[in-house]
Amino acid sequence: MLYSAYEMQRALLGTASNWASVGARLLDNPALPMGYMGMGPAMASALKVFAHLYEERGKPDFDIQPVEKDGETHYVSESVVMEKPFGNLRRFTRDGLPEDAPKLLIVAPMSGHYATLLRGTVQRMVENQQVWITDWADARLVPVSEGQFDLDDYIDYLIEFLQFLGPDTHVLAVCQPSVPAFAATAIMAEAEDECRPASLTMMGGPIDTRASPTSVNDLAMDKPLSWFENNVIATVPLNYAGAGRRVYPGFLQLAGFLSMNLSDHMMSHYEMFKHMTVGDQDSADRTKGFYDEYLSVCDMTAEFYLQTIEHVFQEHSLPKGEFVHRGKAINPDAIRDTALLAIEGEHDDISGIGQTRAALDLAQHLPAAKKKYHMAPDVGHYGIFNGSKWRGRIAPVVEEWMRKNPSVS
Repeated sequence: MLYSAYEMQRALLGTASNWASVGARLLDNPALPMGYMGMGPAMASALKVFAHLYEERGKPDFDIQPVEKDGETHYVSESVVMEKPFGNLRRFTRDGLPEDAPKLLIVAPMSGHYATLLRGTVQRMVENQQVWITDWADARLVPVSEGQFDLDDYIDYLIEFLQFLGPDTHVLAVCQPSVPAFAATAIMAEAEDECRPASLTMMGGPIDTRASPTSVNDLAMDKPLSWFENNVIATVPLNYAGAGRRVYPGFLQLAGFLSMNLSDHMMSHYEMFKHMTVGDQDSADRTKGFYDEYLSVCDMTAEFYLQTIEHVFQEHSLPKGEFVHRGKAINPDAIRDTALLAIEGEHDDISGIGQTRAALDLAQHLPAAKKKYHMAPDVGHYGIFNGSKWRGRIAPVVEEWMRKNPSVS
């Protein structure tokens, strides 16, 4: 019922969005004087904001731009190198990149947004690295016949991707996947897998959510697991390929994120309205570009979502030494040569200070020289991996760490 009700509302709002777009185009038509008189410009801007907010959205393109390096333009190629039911391995590389450029696997979160949310991360790292990213599928589009996808499967995917890429690959996990990426590293280390990561960078990840709990952590702790299963899990309706699959819908995840900073999002759209009204299209386009990505959401499987709530936010299984994979306990002490870098944002309201740094303490047998902590001042959660501070202040730290630790040998 929940998903069907949402689909009905979305259809109604989609129709209203289309009509608003038509109205805005009429008011913008230079042949019609009403767009230049009285409330005409304000009405056109208001209709554009409404149309943008409720327009139909699918998966955005990565659209990685050419790299300017040493006065030359280098084009970036994009390809899918491995396809799996619940996610592909996507590669980006620029022409002119040295053959010995580091290999970097960026692990995108499976948290309601597409991997394209990390477009800025890819854009910056492809300047000097060969880049691959986990491009997770929208669960509502995966047929039920493909089976389930839980935390164990997520970890298996990461291990398989790393084995495909080969030795001396670096890993950059953004937010939620810091936990399964750390687990995969420990599993591969204990197995003495030659393809274990040369370095693992965790950015704003919930390794131990007992440190500086945020509102996200509080919500997960305030309700029993049964509440989440009964209230936020829905069944994919018949009009999607994944019909019948139990999922945590992306629209609910988005609603949660928006409610955390509702006044800020309202003000952003009001500012966009004002920019449009006075003809400042560049400023309006910057806000629009951000929300084009932010409002594009996808579903995750119910089993993955519920296990994440249980083991990461409620039971704290990894820091308590109780996290298991395929029935076998994960041993952080097995990490002895993969260099670990923990990055946190000073103003992160999703993963509090100390939650990511906890990973360094878990790897007790890793030499101190192989551990590094970086606090990014005046940076929020999104700014850790996107924006000017990411590009100019944080990415260089990641690149320096990779070059300092080129392999596990």
